[in-house]
Amino acid sequence: MLYLVTLTYVRPLAEVQAHLDTHRDWLVTYTRGGQILVAGPLEDRTGGFVLARSNSRDALDRMLALDSFAVHSLVEHQVRGFDAAMRAEAFPSDWAPGAKAIQ
Repeated sequence: MLYLVTLTYVRPLAEVQAHLDTHRDWLVTYTRGGQILVAGPLEDRTGGFVLARSNSRDALDRMLALDSFAVHSLVEHQVRGFDAAMRAEAFPSDWAPGAKAIQ
């Protein structure tokens, strides 16, 4: 299943920035592992966004709990799971196996 994860900063930006390197390390680890498909800061710099895939919500929650932003209570997560019904042809089929490719 795919998950939309929005991270909203709940602490001052200076505290968030102090943990940015370890947060990025976490992102790299799970991107290399295929659990994070895309991630980045929100345009207004109030948090970030992660598109993730996971076999279960419990596994996703365990992964999110390992992020330094979560460990230090710097963010709140909003998680929404969805089943992809269609995808751009260039979007990898193994990321959304049930989705119809649209040309």
